[in-house]
Amino acid sequence: MSHAGYTLKHLIHELKELAAWAQSPEPSGTYGLIAEFPNADDVVTAARAVKQAGYRKVDGYSPYPMESLIHELDQHHSWVPTIVLGGGLTGFLAGYGLEYWSQVIEYPMNIGGRPFHSWVSFIPPAFETTILFASFGAVFGMLALNGFPKPYHPVFNIEEFAKNASNDRFYLVIEANDPKFDASLTADFLKSLSPTFVKEIPA
Repeated sequence: MSHAGYTLKHLIHELKELAAWAQSPEPSGTYGLIAEFPNADDVVTAARAVKQAGYRKVDGYSPYPMESLIHELDQHHSWVPTIVLGGGLTGFLAGYGLEYWSQVIEYPMNIGGRPFHSWVSFIPPAFETTILFASFGAVFGMLALNGFPKPYHPVFNIEEFAKNASNDRFYLVIEANDPKFDASLTADFLKSLSPTFVKEIPA
């Protein structure tokens, strides 16, 4: 992936992938396949091979944040900053618009000879609504993009994952609704990457 910046072409590509993901059916019976790796280098190498093989609905799990794994899975971009910006702009316009409507249009009052549209005094409340809406955007945007609230996830059906994912093991998951997914061929491919094990994840 290029680090030159987030281009319009990249945005269009992500929107197409998001639309395809939204329209894809939920896997029934099998959520996908999981492979466990003993160290960070192995899971990064495996993630690179998985992406080069053409799989797209792939997720990685590690006991700590790994920029190298994020890079290999091409998950650099987050929509949270855009949502926060949109929330901030909406908050500013809503706060300033409310002040303008109430002080200039609906209930104008002559206070000390100041103009009805006294924009300097409008700024502090508008700033507060900007921060308020941006904060809401950050919290609820993050929750929505992460699929929360989600008290159940199929990967916790794997006993080893539940015990070791936050301790000292690394995992790759290929979802069953990936266009290239084939239970037998995908399992053989994952086994060729030298994992500790490869297991089917019940949905």
